[in-house]
Order: sequence, then C-alpha cells, then structure tokens
Amino acid sequence: MNYEELYSETATGVKASAIRELLKVTSRPEIISFAGGLPDPDLFPVKSVAQIMQEVLTHSPKEALQYGTTEGQASLKTELIKLLKETEDIDATSQQLLVVSASQQSLDMAARVFLNRGDAIVTASPTYLGALQAFAAAGADIFGAQSDDFGVTVEGVQKCLQILRDAGRRCKFIYLVPDFQNPSGTTIPQDRRVKILQLAEQYDTLVLEDSPYRQVRFEGEAPQTFYKLDGGRGRVITLFTFSKVFVPGFRLGYVLAPEQIIYKFVVLKQAMDLCTSPILQLATAAYLKGGYLNKHVEDVVKVYRQKRDAMLAMLQKYMPQGVTWTKPEGGLFLWVTLPSQIDATQMLQKALEQHVAYVAGVDFYPPRDARRNDMRLNFSYSSFEQIEEGIKRLAATIKQCL
Repeated sequence: MNYEELYSETATGVKASAIRELLKVTSRPEIISFAGGLPDPDLFPVKSVAQIMQEVLTHSPKEALQYGTTEGQASLKTELIKLLKETEDIDATSQQLLVVSASQQSLDMAARVFLNRGDAIVTASPTYLGALQAFAAAGADIFGAQSDDFGVTVEGVQKCLQILRDAGRRCKFIYLVPDFQNPSGTTIPQDRRVKILQLAEQYDTLVLEDSPYRQVRFEGEAPQTFYKLDGGRGRVITLFTFSKVFVPGFRLGYVLAPEQIIYKFVVLKQAMDLCTSPILQLATAAYLKGGYLNKHVEDVVKVYRQKRDAMLAMLQKYMPQGVTWTKPEGGLFLWVTLPSQIDATQMLQKALEQHVAYVAGVDFYPPRDARRNDMRLNFSYSSFEQIEEGIKRLAATIKQCL
C-alpha cells in the first residue's frame, strides 16, 4: 500500500527529533555524548523510590493500581500546592492544576488547545526543540524573537508582535523557557519578564512559561516566575516537570493555569490518555510529603555545579580562538558558538568519528531564523573524565574544520 496517501497533514509534516535520533548513535559505549538532556543516573534516589513504591503498594494498592482521575490524584495535588507556596510563594488551588505525563505532553496539549493551522506564536530564537516540534505539528506559524546573553529581548518580542499586528494577525501565545533555557542556558532577568508581561497585555496574548530547570540553580538570585509576576491576571500558563529534579522515568509533570484553561486541558487529556499513572503520582506525593525532594535537589545542584565548572574550564583550556560559549547560572546546558564559516551540522559526522557527540544548533531555531554555527552541550550526564576527554576531542575536530 501507499501509506503516504493515508497519512494526515500532521503526520506528514512532523519532523523527527534530532536529539532522539542522535541518541541511537550516542548509546554506543565508545561515544562521549554531550547531546542528550539526560540527568546523571548516579544521582537517582533509587533506595528512596524503592521504599516509597513498596509503601504505596502496601497502604494504597487499590488506588495505585486502578484508573485515576484525569485531573490528577488528590494527594499529589495537595503536595504540589504546598510546593508552589514554599518554593515560589504562589497560592494555587486544585482547580488550577493538572497532572500530566511530563512537560512534553503539556506542550502538545497547549498546541492542540490554542492553535489552528496557520496561527502565529512567538518564541525565543533559539528555543527548546521539543516545543518547536509540538507547535509545528499543530501547524503553527512560529516567529522567533531575538535573544542575547540574558535570553529573549523585550525589543525582539515586541518586534514580532508588532509585525503580526500590522499584518492583521494575532499572536496566540509567547512561549519561553525563562530559567537556564534549553538550549542556551540563559536566564531572563526579572525586569525583562515584567516588560514582556506588559507586552502580552498590550497585544492581548498569553505567556506559556516552560520551567523544567528552575530549581537547578547554582548561583545568583532567582527572578520571580512569570506566573507570580502576573499577579493572578490570567495571562500566564506555567509548565513544570519532575524529570530534572526527581526522576525522568516517572514522566510526571503538572500545569498551573487559570481554571478555564485547565478545564480545556482536562477534556483534551481525557481523549489522549485518560489519566497519568496513579501509582507514580502516589509515589511522587509520598516523596514530597516525606521531605525527600529538597535534599535530593541539593545533591543534584552540588554535582551539576561541579560539572558545569569542569566543562567551562575545559572549554577555556582546549577551544581555539573564535569559539565562544554561555556561562549558565544553573540547568543542564550551555551553548557554543563557532566561527561563522563552520557548519555545526556538517561537522557532527567528523565529531562522531572522534567519538564525541553534540546537538547542532540549527534544530533549535524557528524556520525563519536558522543559524548553522551553534551547538548545544549537556554537562549533567557525562563523568568528569568524559567531560575533559570529550571537550578535548571536540576542540580537535573544530580545529580541523578551521
């Protein structure tokens, strides 16, 4: 059969993730990979998880193994409300929260709830590849706003919004990863956040705030979230996940938004997967209630800070002149810019021949903005020895291309 004749527009237009495809290659043991956004598996709280799973199955077996509510298990939502108050000074209600299968599902849901084919949105340029995938699958017309060493600029966002208004079009939402952005590692300062919220009001649109890394801060003072700065005016939807601060294998996250929006998300989720795994929700609730998360985040921050410092030191030691990089205050990534004559996508095969991998930056740009001399490096997954050897190999590959 010619299956192409049967595929939908969505299936025909969706692109494979460059990162997920690259993982098939980088799983080989001889490859030092800075490509994936993988947490350090040596930090997984295996004993705590095993103990909590046993407790859940002992004390709540019927609830754990049965279907759950679409909105999320009540015990987890209670702990999430406490967590938001303690960490962000946000007063949330159960009706403003939806438990999801990690933030990638919430990105897909946001695209389905708000976007028709051809609708316009604004993102930072570059921005998270998984979000670009979800929005492109929904047929979004993506406008990239200029970024600098502190994330997306106010002027860049306003320029995109004004272009759309002049064309008689409306921006459905502004998508941002404000803290330690994937891929660049930059953090949007608080004064910029306030001004971007003012633009959202001026141009009558929403801010979709993606916050997977916020707790992984190494230094400096955290700006307030867009949701907190919005002050309950209903302009912000915030997406959280436990993948980077607990365990990614649970595939667990949550959406914080106005009740009317959460209701639309709930109805859509009913059609998608009925509910997020109850047993994993109950285990996470117990983990939070037992006070384990704060200690685990402290351990993660300590190790990732050391790994970031190691990668920065090796970049300084081995990289040739003309190569620059960001210096993130937290998160899992930094962003390397090569001399303009080097195409990072073309160079990847040479790097793989040297048994080192990265993600070429071109995949993180909206279609109008693609640049080809950037790369994203992950520092959380590799060992200290691998960081030094991998950067050494990568620098040698760049010098060959120069």
